[in-house]
Formats: sequence, structure tokens, C-alpha cells
Amino acid sequence: MNGIVKTFPGVRALDGVSFDVRAGEVHALVGENGAGKSTLMKTLAGAYRADAGTIEIDGRPAQIDGPKAAEALGIGMIYQEFNLVPDLRVIDNILLGQEPVRSGFLDRAGALARASAVLTELGIVLPLESPARRLSVAQQQMTEIAKALVRKARLIVMDEPTAALTEREIDALFALIVKLKAQGVAFVYISHRLEELPKISDRITVIRDGRTIETRATADLPQDEMIRLMVGRPVGAHFPDLPPVAPGAPVVLDVRALASAGNVRIADVTFSVRAGEIVGLAGLVGAGRTEIVRAIAGADVPTSGEIAVAGTPVRVRSPHDAIAAGIALITEDRKAQGLVLGMGVRENTTLAHLVDFVRGLFVSRAKEVDTTNREIAELRIRTPSAEQLVRNLSGGNQQKVVLAKWLIGEAKVYLFDEPTRGIDVGAKAEIYALMLALLERGVAIVMVSSELPEVLGMSHRVLVVRDGHVRGEFARADATPAKVIALAAGAAA
Repeated sequence: MNGIVKTFPGVRALDGVSFDVRAGEVHALVGENGAGKSTLMKTLAGAYRADAGTIEIDGRPAQIDGPKAAEALGIGMIYQEFNLVPDLRVIDNILLGQEPVRSGFLDRAGALARASAVLTELGIVLPLESPARRLSVAQQQMTEIAKALVRKARLIVMDEPTAALTEREIDALFALIVKLKAQGVAFVYISHRLEELPKISDRITVIRDGRTIETRATADLPQDEMIRLMVGRPVGAHFPDLPPVAPGAPVVLDVRALASAGNVRIADVTFSVRAGEIVGLAGLVGAGRTEIVRAIAGADVPTSGEIAVAGTPVRVRSPHDAIAAGIALITEDRKAQGLVLGMGVRENTTLAHLVDFVRGLFVSRAKEVDTTNREIAELRIRTPSAEQLVRNLSGGNQQKVVLAKWLIGEAKVYLFDEPTRGIDVGAKAEIYALMLALLERGVAIVMVSSELPEVLGMSHRVLVVRDGHVRGEFARADATPAKVIALAAGAAA
């Protein structure tokens, strides 16, 4: 890709980016949210048309005017939000658009043989007859790779492939990538988890503000230097120092014997959080951490238990009840649960507190604009205006809009569920700084994160959740990875 330019209304997303990939290599593409990574790859995959620049495949000019053209050239794209049809069987998803036909009818035996051959080549097992909605995240990832190989992909683009995977699943994915590399398949690997790049990538290209900054061999690009190139300024690689909780600080959130029947049943959950304190919830995927914060926020209705905010008992039967009580939930899935993608930044920012913007019978748009512009400035949200559709923002900037929505309400309790998933190191540092600023206001924070270093680095206390129960608690000084993992897995701490 040479000199690629792509402009959207009010935004020059790519400004002459050049990028190349060699057969049998993993080339990592890194940069802050909004740097242009996904736009560049969507241009390669035919989802966007470049305004200028050229693309060559095997040294020959290629005209990629749509996804079909990219597919014909051997380019496969695996998006961060998987592109599967939930109610179709796994085998039908793998062969979608590639179904073998015999005498004018679908060849089911041929389909099974073809899908099985690809899975055997990959060395993986998938429930081919099950609907895709029953697959785990890791199985969905493998299904997407199988889809790409059925289409004879020679270059596979992976956007945040490990964002929701466990360490064991990541190891399995990396082993599969190494196997395919040996067969000459090339990969473009987009990830904000910089610590994993030395394990899997051969080269790294850094882009910033829609421009190519530098390409180096992975071994020649230390993480601190990579971060500096990404953000254009030094950023501390470690977590900020947490201010101590004031002696005698009042309890802001008190949860007693909470139970609910969400995706994971939780029971007898009891804990409290004081003013100026962050309590982290650690545990394996599916342990019930998300279900705990959803029950507190009324997203899942508690079946029993008591919740008190600043000493006042509250009855939470809906998100409306929680908002009225001063509880804010920053959901783990910002696109499905935290935002209305077809609305603008202004509408999303004010949506949870719309009553505060009513003047007479109408919503005061002027007040909405003033409030939203203030949050855009304070949170450094990259958007051409308050009216930009949030679906057109990068992941990190979408996350900032979610935060803005709750900051204008001045809640007493903030429930952060995976607050930094899929965002870059610069945006992470800004969110950590925001959490510290909230502590200064005397709020209580509960944080769920699948990144254990984040839980340990950003919590005054750590609660370990397993099978819907809080199994133990560690003070910050006593919380070690070995102890937390052992308790989360049900082993002796």
C-alpha cells in the first residue's frame, strides 16, 4: 500500500500511509485510537475506497473496489466484532458464499468434507452442527480463521484478536498463527496489548494521525520507544500511584447478600467501597464479575439482597433506579450496551440525564451543545463536532463518549466494566487519570478487568470472584498474580 489517502466529512483519516506485508510474516500495525489503523485495513479489504494511493499484490497493481475483489486477491479480514450469522450453523458460517453445489442443489456431504478438511489442516475442533451463537469467543475466532482459509486467504488481517480471550486461548491462537506462517500465510496484526507483540510479530509499523511514523523489526523496537512513537510524547508505562483512602472515609457503596439470575447466577455477594477507593473484581471469564456490577446497576434485576448508597438503602429494579440513586455503569460492550451508534456525540452524551436539559416542553439543544463541548474538551475526544455520529469515532473515542455520559451526572458510585478494553496506551493513561480525578471527588469505584496487571495496579483492594460468589479479598499490598489466579481457579492460594 503506497501513499493511501482517505477522507471522511471533517476528518482526514489517512494522509499518505504506506505499508507492506511479506509472505509468511506477522506484521503488527499499532497506533492510538483514531490513528487510522482500522481505516487502512478496511481500505485493503474493500470496505472503503481510497481517495488516492495505490495497492500492489505480488508486485502488480490491484484494483480493490469491494470486499469480493479483496477476497479474490486472497485478502481475509477478521474484525474485532466478529462477522458471523448467529443462528446459522458453524459449518454454514464457514462456507457462507462458498457452498459446494451438485446438480443445482447444495452438496451437504461436500460441504462437510470441505469444512472438516480445513479444520483438520488447522488442527482444531469446532461443533460444526451447532449454531454460531453457542460458540465461545475463542471458538468464534477460530471459525473466522476457518472462513478465511476456505476462501484461500493468503493475507489475514486480525483486528484486536485477543481482546476477549483467556491466556490459554491466546496461546492456542498464537500456535495456529505460527503454523499458518510456516505455510506462507501473511498476517496483519492490530492490537493494543503491546506486551504480546514480541511473542507473535516479526515487524511493527507505527502510524499516528493518519501518517506512517516508522517500521522496524520487532526485536529492534522496545515498548517504551513504541509508545513514544504512537502518542508523540512520553507516556508512563506503569500505572499511576493511587492516593491512599482517607482514614475513616465513609462507605459510599454497601452491598449485602446480593443475588441475581443473569447470564451467570450470582449469590450472597457482600462487599463495601469507601469514598476515594477503587475495589477491583478479578476472576476468570464467566466467573460472574460483570453480572455483579450489572445487578448493582439494575441492568440485571437482583432477586434478593440489599444495596445502600451513601448510607441510604436503594431499591434497584432498573437502570433508571440506579441512575436516580447515583450509580453509573460503564458497560463492557460499549457498542451494544453503552452507545446508540446511529446518534451523534451530543445525543449520546446527554441521553442518560436528558431530564436535566428540558426547558418547558422541549430539550434545550443549546445547553446540550455547551455541555457536550465541555466534555469533548476535558476528555480530549477526537471528533470534528458534537454532531458526529459515534459509529464514525474510533474505539477509544467511543469509550470517552460513554464516560462523558456519566460524568455530567456526577454519580456517587462508578462501576467500570473493562474500561480500557480495545483502547491504546495513551487513552488508557487518560482514563486512569480520570479515575484518580473521580477519587478526589469522594466517589466509590468498582472496576472489572480481564487484565490482571490492571486490576492489581488500579485497585486499593481486590475481590476474587468465582462461580458467582466472592471467594476472597486481598489488600493491595498482599495481592499478587499467583495468589489471585490460584483463588480464581479454585486452587489453594
